[in-house]
Amino acid sequence: MEKKNKITMNDIAREAGVSQSTVSLILNNAQSIKLSDETRLRVINTAQMLGYKKIPSPQKVGGQEEVAIIINSMPSYDPFVDALSQARDAAWRNDTLLTIYDYGDDIDLALRIIQQLEQRRCTGIVLASPITRSIDFSLFDHCTVLPMVLLNVYDSAYPLQSTFLPDDYANALQVTRHLINQGARRIAHIMGDDWMDASHHRLSGYKAALEHAGIPFDDALVIKTNWRLDETHQATCQLMHLPSRPDAIFCSSDWITLGCYQALAEMEVKVPQDILIAGYDDQRIAEQLMPKLTSVQLPYTELGRMAVEYLCQGECTTTHVRMAGKLQIRGSTTR
Repeated sequence: MEKKNKITMNDIAREAGVSQSTVSLILNNAQSIKLSDETRLRVINTAQMLGYKKIPSPQKVGGQEEVAIIINSMPSYDPFVDALSQARDAAWRNDTLLTIYDYGDDIDLALRIIQQLEQRRCTGIVLASPITRSIDFSLFDHCTVLPMVLLNVYDSAYPLQSTFLPDDYANALQVTRHLINQGARRIAHIMGDDWMDASHHRLSGYKAALEHAGIPFDDALVIKTNWRLDETHQATCQLMHLPSRPDAIFCSSDWITLGCYQALAEMEVKVPQDILIAGYDDQRIAEQLMPKLTSVQLPYTELGRMAVEYLCQGECTTTHVRMAGKLQIRGSTTR
Protein backbone atom coordinates (compact mmCIF):
# COMPACT_ATOMS: atom_id res chain seq x y z
CA MET A 1 0.00 0.00 0.00
CA GLU A 2 1.34 3.43 -0.89
CA LYS A 3 1.83 5.60 2.21
CA LYS A 4 0.43 9.10 2.34
CA ASN A 5 2.41 11.98 3.75
CA LYS A 6 0.14 12.14 6.80
CA ILE A 7 -1.36 8.93 8.16
CA THR A 8 -4.76 9.32 9.82
CA MET A 9 -6.79 7.08 12.09
CA ASN A 10 -9.16 6.49 9.17
CA ASP A 11 -6.25 5.04 7.17
CA ILE A 12 -5.39 2.69 10.04
CA ALA A 13 -9.03 1.67 10.51
CA ARG A 14 -9.42 0.86 6.82
CA GLU A 15 -6.25 -1.23 6.71
CA ALA A 16 -6.91 -3.04 10.01
CA GLY A 17 -10.57 -3.74 9.22
CA VAL A 18 -11.99 -1.96 12.28
CA SER A 19 -13.90 1.27 12.95
CA GLN A 20 -12.22 4.64 13.35
CA SER A 21 -13.59 4.85 16.90
CA THR A 22 -11.91 1.52 17.75
CA VAL A 23 -8.60 2.86 16.44
CA SER A 24 -9.02 6.03 18.50
CA LEU A 25 -9.70 4.05 21.69
CA ILE A 26 -6.66 1.83 21.18
CA LEU A 27 -4.24 4.58 20.19
CA ASN A 28 -5.35 6.65 23.16
CA ASN A 29 -4.80 3.66 25.49
CA ALA A 30 -8.42 3.59 26.65
CA GLN A 31 -8.87 0.80 29.19
CA SER A 32 -12.52 1.38 30.07
CA ILE A 33 -13.74 -0.30 26.86
CA LYS A 34 -13.29 -4.06 26.52
CA LEU A 35 -11.37 -4.85 23.36
CA SER A 36 -9.60 -8.11 22.62
CA ASP A 37 -5.82 -8.26 22.81
CA GLU A 38 -5.84 -9.49 19.21
CA THR A 39 -7.68 -6.37 18.04
CA ARG A 40 -5.38 -4.05 20.01
CA LEU A 41 -2.29 -5.78 18.61
CA ARG A 42 -3.63 -5.69 15.04
CA VAL A 43 -4.37 -1.95 15.22
CA ILE A 44 -0.98 -1.11 16.76
CA ASN A 45 0.89 -3.27 14.22
CA THR A 46 -1.05 -1.63 11.37
CA ALA A 47 -0.27 1.84 12.74
CA GLN A 48 3.42 0.97 12.93
CA MET A 49 3.42 -0.44 9.38
CA LEU A 50 1.81 2.74 8.00
CA GLY A 51 4.25 4.97 9.88
CA TYR A 52 1.80 6.51 12.35
CA LYS A 53 3.81 8.52 14.90
CA LYS A 54 1.72 8.26 18.06
CA ILE A 55 1.90 4.60 19.05
CA PRO A 56 0.87 4.01 22.67
CA SER A 57 3.19 2.52 25.26
CA PRO A 58 2.02 -0.42 27.37
CA GLN A 59 0.25 0.47 30.60
CA LYS A 60 2.61 0.59 33.56
CA VAL A 61 2.04 -1.39 36.73
CA GLY A 62 0.42 0.90 39.29
CA GLY A 63 -1.00 3.24 36.64
CA GLN A 64 0.44 5.42 33.92
CA GLU A 65 2.56 8.39 34.92
CA GLU A 66 1.06 11.71 33.95
CA VAL A 67 1.93 15.34 33.41
CA ALA A 68 -0.97 17.64 34.28
CA ILE A 69 -1.82 20.94 32.60
CA ILE A 70 -3.93 23.16 34.85
CA ILE A 71 -5.43 25.89 32.70
CA ASN A 72 -7.59 28.86 33.67
CA SER A 73 -9.96 28.32 30.71
CA MET A 74 -10.19 25.88 27.84
CA PRO A 75 -8.90 27.69 24.77
CA SER A 76 -11.20 29.04 22.12
CA TYR A 77 -8.04 30.83 21.00
CA ASP A 78 -6.92 28.45 18.29
CA PRO A 79 -3.11 28.95 18.21
CA PHE A 80 -2.85 27.83 21.84
CA VAL A 81 -4.50 24.51 20.92
CA ASP A 82 -1.17 23.73 19.22
CA ALA A 83 0.55 23.99 22.61
CA LEU A 84 -1.78 21.36 24.06
CA SER A 85 -1.30 19.09 21.04
CA GLN A 86 2.48 19.23 21.21
CA ALA A 87 2.43 18.85 25.00
CA ARG A 88 0.39 15.66 24.57
CA ASP A 89 2.83 14.28 21.99
CA ALA A 90 5.87 15.19 24.11
CA ALA A 91 4.35 13.40 27.10
CA TRP A 92 3.60 10.36 24.95
CA ARG A 93 7.17 10.18 23.68
CA ASN A 94 8.29 10.14 27.31
CA ASP A 95 5.91 7.26 28.13
CA THR A 96 3.64 9.62 30.06
CA LEU A 97 0.02 10.68 29.74
CA LEU A 98 -1.07 14.30 29.51
CA THR A 99 -4.14 15.29 31.53
CA ILE A 100 -5.80 18.70 31.29
CA TYR A 101 -7.81 20.39 34.04
CA ASP A 102 -9.82 23.59 33.55
CA TYR A 103 -10.02 25.49 36.85
CA GLY A 104 -11.84 28.51 35.42
CA ASP A 105 -9.74 31.04 37.38
CA ASP A 106 -11.04 29.47 40.61
CA ILE A 107 -7.85 29.26 42.71
CA ASP A 108 -9.46 27.04 45.36
CA LEU A 109 -10.45 24.55 42.66
CA ALA A 110 -6.92 24.64 41.20
CA LEU A 111 -5.43 23.90 44.62
CA ARG A 112 -7.83 20.98 45.15
CA ILE A 113 -6.82 19.57 41.76
CA ILE A 114 -3.16 19.84 42.75
CA GLN A 115 -3.85 18.03 46.04
CA GLN A 116 -5.46 15.17 44.11
CA LEU A 117 -2.54 15.02 41.69
CA GLU A 118 -0.21 14.43 44.63
CA GLN A 119 -2.04 11.14 45.27
CA ARG A 120 -1.33 9.87 41.76
CA ARG A 121 1.77 9.16 39.67
CA CYS A 122 2.11 12.77 38.56
CA THR A 123 5.48 13.77 37.13
CA GLY A 124 4.78 17.50 37.27
CA ILE A 125 2.32 20.31 36.64
CA VAL A 126 2.10 22.91 33.86
CA LEU A 127 0.18 26.01 34.94
CA ALA A 128 -1.14 27.61 31.77
CA SER A 129 -3.43 30.11 30.09
CA PRO A 130 -4.49 30.42 26.43
CA ILE A 131 -3.79 34.16 26.64
CA THR A 132 -0.30 35.44 27.56
CA ARG A 133 -0.67 37.19 30.91
CA SER A 134 0.86 37.85 34.31
CA ILE A 135 -0.43 35.92 37.32
CA ASP A 136 0.00 36.01 41.09
CA PHE A 137 2.11 32.90 41.57
CA SER A 138 2.20 33.40 45.34
CA LEU A 139 -1.23 31.70 45.38
CA PHE A 140 0.47 28.50 44.14
CA ASP A 141 3.89 28.85 45.77
CA HIS A 142 4.63 26.01 48.22
CA CYS A 143 1.23 24.40 47.52
CA THR A 144 2.80 21.13 46.34
CA VAL A 145 6.03 19.16 46.28
CA LEU A 146 5.41 18.37 42.62
CA PRO A 147 7.57 20.31 40.14
CA MET A 148 5.65 23.08 38.38
CA VAL A 149 6.34 25.18 35.28
CA LEU A 150 4.50 28.12 33.77
CA LEU A 151 3.27 28.12 30.16
CA ASN A 152 2.07 31.40 28.61
CA VAL A 153 1.81 32.94 32.10
CA TYR A 154 4.47 34.55 34.28
CA ASP A 155 5.14 36.34 37.56
CA SER A 156 8.13 38.70 37.58
CA ALA A 157 8.35 38.32 41.36
CA TYR A 158 9.37 34.65 40.90
CA PRO A 159 12.53 34.66 38.76
CA LEU A 160 13.36 31.10 39.89
CA GLN A 161 10.12 29.72 38.47
CA SER A 162 10.66 28.02 35.08
CA THR A 163 8.57 29.84 32.49
CA PHE A 164 7.84 29.35 28.76
CA LEU A 165 6.53 32.39 26.85
CA PRO A 166 6.18 33.79 23.32
CA ASP A 167 8.29 36.91 22.68
CA ASP A 168 5.71 39.58 21.87
CA TYR A 169 8.37 42.29 21.54
CA ALA A 170 10.44 40.39 18.96
CA ASN A 171 7.35 39.25 17.06
CA ALA A 172 5.95 42.77 16.72
CA LEU A 173 9.38 44.05 15.71
CA GLN A 174 9.64 41.54 12.86
CA VAL A 175 6.10 42.28 11.62
CA THR A 176 6.82 46.02 11.55
CA ARG A 177 10.23 45.53 9.92
CA HIS A 178 8.56 43.49 7.17
CA LEU A 179 6.10 46.31 6.47
CA ILE A 180 9.01 48.79 6.34
CA ASN A 181 10.89 46.50 3.95
CA GLN A 182 7.81 46.48 1.73
CA GLY A 183 8.09 50.25 1.42
CA ALA A 184 5.62 51.39 4.10
CA ARG A 185 6.53 54.55 6.03
CA ARG A 186 3.29 55.53 7.77
CA ILE A 187 2.54 52.33 9.67
CA ALA A 188 -0.45 52.37 12.00
CA HIS A 189 -0.81 49.99 14.93
CA ILE A 190 -4.18 48.86 16.31
CA MET A 191 -3.56 47.59 19.84
CA GLY A 192 -5.51 45.24 22.09
CA ASP A 193 -6.47 45.79 25.73
CA ASP A 194 -4.32 48.41 27.44
CA TRP A 195 -4.14 46.40 30.71
CA MET A 196 -2.35 43.48 29.03
CA ASP A 197 1.44 43.43 29.21
CA ALA A 198 1.43 41.62 25.85
CA SER A 199 -0.19 44.67 24.20
CA HIS A 200 2.58 46.93 25.50
CA HIS A 201 5.31 44.47 24.50
CA ARG A 202 3.93 44.49 20.96
CA LEU A 203 3.76 48.27 20.98
CA SER A 204 7.40 48.41 22.13
CA GLY A 205 8.47 46.09 19.31
CA TYR A 206 6.57 48.23 16.80
CA LYS A 207 8.26 51.40 18.10
CA ALA A 208 11.70 49.78 18.05
CA ALA A 209 11.35 48.80 14.41
CA LEU A 210 10.37 52.36 13.48
CA GLU A 211 13.30 53.77 15.42
CA HIS A 212 15.79 51.38 13.81
CA ALA A 213 14.53 52.49 10.39
CA GLY A 214 14.74 56.18 11.27
CA ILE A 215 10.94 56.62 11.02
CA PRO A 216 9.49 59.08 13.59
CA PHE A 217 6.85 57.66 15.92
CA ASP A 218 3.43 59.26 15.40
CA ASP A 219 1.06 58.84 18.35
CA ALA A 220 -1.93 59.47 16.05
CA LEU A 221 -1.19 56.19 14.27
CA VAL A 222 -1.67 54.06 17.42
CA ILE A 223 -5.19 53.23 18.60
CA LYS A 224 -6.15 51.04 21.58
CA THR A 225 -9.10 48.63 21.41
CA ASN A 226 -10.66 45.90 23.55
CA TRP A 227 -10.20 43.14 20.94
CA ARG A 228 -13.68 43.85 19.51
CA LEU A 229 -14.36 43.85 15.77
CA ASP A 230 -16.54 46.94 15.95
CA GLU A 231 -13.76 48.82 17.74
CA THR A 232 -11.25 47.73 15.10
CA HIS A 233 -13.68 48.84 12.40
CA GLN A 234 -13.99 52.25 14.08
CA ALA A 235 -10.22 52.51 14.59
CA THR A 236 -9.58 51.76 10.92
CA CYS A 237 -12.06 54.43 9.82
CA GLN A 238 -10.38 56.91 12.18
CA LEU A 239 -6.96 56.13 10.73
CA MET A 240 -8.12 56.37 7.14
CA HIS A 241 -9.62 59.83 7.79
CA LEU A 242 -6.34 61.30 9.05
CA PRO A 243 -4.97 64.18 6.92
CA SER A 244 -2.09 61.86 6.04
CA ARG A 245 -3.35 58.29 5.67
CA PRO A 246 -1.34 55.29 6.81
CA ASP A 247 0.14 53.10 4.08
CA ALA A 248 0.12 50.03 6.34
CA ILE A 249 -1.77 48.80 9.40
CA PHE A 250 -0.40 46.31 11.92
CA CYS A 251 -3.27 44.74 13.90
CA SER A 252 -2.34 43.13 17.21
CA SER A 253 -4.33 39.96 16.48
CA ASP A 254 -5.69 38.21 13.41
CA TRP A 255 -9.17 38.21 14.95
CA ILE A 256 -9.48 42.01 15.10
CA THR A 257 -8.12 42.25 11.56
CA LEU A 258 -11.60 41.18 10.42
CA GLY A 259 -12.94 44.56 11.49
CA CYS A 260 -10.10 46.28 9.66
CA TYR A 261 -10.78 44.38 6.43
CA GLN A 262 -14.49 45.21 6.66
CA ALA A 263 -13.89 48.94 7.11
CA LEU A 264 -11.44 49.09 4.20
CA ALA A 265 -13.87 47.20 1.95
CA GLU A 266 -16.64 49.69 2.78
CA MET A 267 -14.31 52.57 1.86
CA GLU A 268 -13.26 50.74 -1.33
CA VAL A 269 -9.63 50.73 -0.18
CA LYS A 270 -7.86 47.77 -1.74
CA VAL A 271 -5.49 45.43 0.13
CA PRO A 272 -2.58 45.31 -0.68
CA GLN A 273 -2.71 47.74 -3.62
CA ASP A 274 -3.71 50.78 -1.56
CA ILE A 275 -2.61 49.68 1.91
CA LEU A 276 -0.69 46.81 3.51
CA ILE A 277 -2.28 44.86 6.38
CA ALA A 278 -0.55 42.52 8.83
CA GLY A 279 -1.96 40.58 11.74
CA TYR A 280 -0.57 38.74 14.73
CA ASP A 281 -0.72 35.14 16.04
CA ASP A 282 -1.44 33.37 12.72
CA GLN A 283 -4.89 32.04 13.51
CA ARG A 284 -6.55 29.71 11.03
CA ILE A 285 -8.60 32.58 9.62
CA ALA A 286 -5.39 34.18 8.31
CA GLU A 287 -5.32 31.83 5.31
CA GLN A 288 -9.06 32.17 4.69
CA LEU A 289 -9.23 35.95 4.31
CA MET A 290 -9.08 37.57 0.88
CA PRO A 291 -6.32 38.45 0.38
CA LYS A 292 -4.63 36.00 2.72
CA LEU A 293 -3.27 37.73 5.80
CA THR A 294 0.40 38.15 6.63
CA SER A 295 0.84 37.26 10.28
CA VAL A 296 3.41 36.05 12.80
CA GLN A 297 3.01 32.49 14.01
CA LEU A 298 3.29 32.16 17.78
CA PRO A 299 5.63 29.32 18.81
CA TYR A 300 3.10 27.49 20.97
CA THR A 301 3.93 24.11 19.45
CA GLU A 302 7.54 24.41 20.61
CA LEU A 303 6.67 25.97 23.97
CA GLY A 304 4.13 23.28 24.87
CA ARG A 305 6.58 20.54 23.94
CA MET A 306 9.44 22.14 25.87
CA ALA A 307 7.37 22.66 29.04
CA VAL A 308 6.39 18.98 29.18
CA GLU A 309 9.85 17.69 28.27
CA TYR A 310 11.34 19.84 31.04
CA LEU A 311 9.14 18.01 33.57
CA CYS A 312 9.55 14.55 32.03
CA GLN A 313 13.33 14.86 32.01
CA GLY A 314 13.47 15.96 35.64
CA GLU A 315 15.35 19.20 34.99
CA CYS A 316 16.43 20.94 38.20
CA THR A 317 17.83 24.21 36.85
CA THR A 318 15.50 27.17 36.32
CA THR A 319 14.66 27.75 32.67
CA HIS A 320 13.25 30.94 31.15
CA VAL A 321 12.26 30.60 27.51
CA ARG A 322 10.94 33.59 25.58
CA MET A 323 10.66 32.48 21.98
CA ALA A 324 9.98 34.45 18.80
CA GLY A 325 7.64 33.05 16.18
CA LYS A 326 7.88 32.78 12.41
CA LEU A 327 6.58 35.47 10.09
CA GLN A 328 4.13 34.06 7.55
CA ILE A 329 4.16 36.39 4.54
CA ARG A 330 0.98 36.29 2.47
CA GLY A 331 -0.97 38.37 -0.01
CA SER A 332 -2.00 41.21 2.30
CA THR A 333 1.55 42.63 2.23
CA THR A 334 2.71 41.46 -1.20
CA ARG A 335 2.34 43.81 -4.16
